[in-house]
Amino acid sequence: SRNVYDAAVRAVGVRVVEVTTPAELEAALGPRAALVYILAGPEADESPLSTKVVASLAQARGVPVLVDAAAEILTVPNVHLQNGATLVTYSGGKCLRGPQAAGLLLGRKDLVRAAWVHSAPHHGFARSMKVGKEEAMGMLMAVEMWMKRDHDAEWKRWTSWLEYVARRVSTIAIVQPIGLSNRMPSLKVLWDRQRLGIAGETVVRALFDTDPRVGLFPARGDADPARTGVTVNPYMMSPGEERVVADRLYALLSNPPREAAPSPPAGTGADLSGQWDVAIEYAAGRSRHALHLRQRGNEIDGSHQGDFVSRDLSGTIDGDAVRMRSTYSEDHGDALGFTFSGKVAGDEMTGSLDMGEYLTARWTAKRRVRRRA
Repeated sequence: SRNVYDAAVRAVGVRVVEVTTPAELEAALGPRAALVYILAGPEADESPLSTKVVASLAQARGVPVLVDAAAEILTVPNVHLQNGATLVTYSGGKCLRGPQAAGLLLGRKDLVRAAWVHSAPHHGFARSMKVGKEEAMGMLMAVEMWMKRDHDAEWKRWTSWLEYVARRVSTIAIVQPIGLSNRMPSLKVLWDRQRLGIAGETVVRALFDTDPRVGLFPARGDADPARTGVTVNPYMMSPGEERVVADRLYALLSNPPREAAPSPPAGTGADLSGQWDVAIEYAAGRSRHALHLRQRGNEIDGSHQGDFVSRDLSGTIDGDAVRMRSTYSEDHGDALGFTFSGKVAGDEMTGSLDMGEYLTARWTAKRRVRRRA
């Protein structure tokens, strides 16, 4: 269950031990084991390390099990507690449509009380993460409304919205809407990128940056690399907004802005092969990284050594313009993407660094010269 959200667990000072089989889990449940963390999802239900299996092993050793169900629907009686979890958490601002700064912690009373003692209004570890009385009352109202809502009717309404969007865009010959249901209803709208001339990521940006603003996600996990697309999730929409989504998506895909065709490479004015020392200037701080590069024609590959870990890097050089990217995936508990763009001049490179959600920085690199013995 390693993911970008387990930083909240690591923040208390624990060491994360990863396991892949029930036998490994059983071996790890020693006297120092404090907690088993599970991210809710289909994998947690279907894998050899399902919540039921994990809970049975952990309970035998007296180790509590926490299920992170932030993005899940709230079930009463609670499905995760029924499967053996000790505690389960929910986001207030997702399916419950309550305050973004609030949530729910359900489960064993003594542990819930212990969590409260360590948070506001007490002066403990989580004082800085306090939830105000306004959010607490909003959370109470969200749960009360959740219990009164007709969830079967909601599901049918959400599905009807997706069906409307699907019908609207399916009139475009090369657009294929698929997948009208899952644990939460969603719709993938896919197309051939080369034929339509636009990528799903570009459509997402265009819909988000223009009025009326529509927030979609790029479609993921398609087996055909030639296909691209977007994903529509309805449960945060209000009645009538399905028409806005459908009309905007139809208009954009009917007459897509053509992505500029990549110009032929201008040649390689330099060979970047070798080791480079990189200085990065953040908004409030700096660090030193290293790049180990191999250049073949216009293509670059190698590794990017950060402050703590190394990861693969790839990129291109076009004349004196350089673009390289490295990724550290959330399988490790963090998701870090570094895109270096800049110019090369002799044994130096300089430019801008795009770190996605962590914004931008400036970088300068100097080739490491081997000294003769």
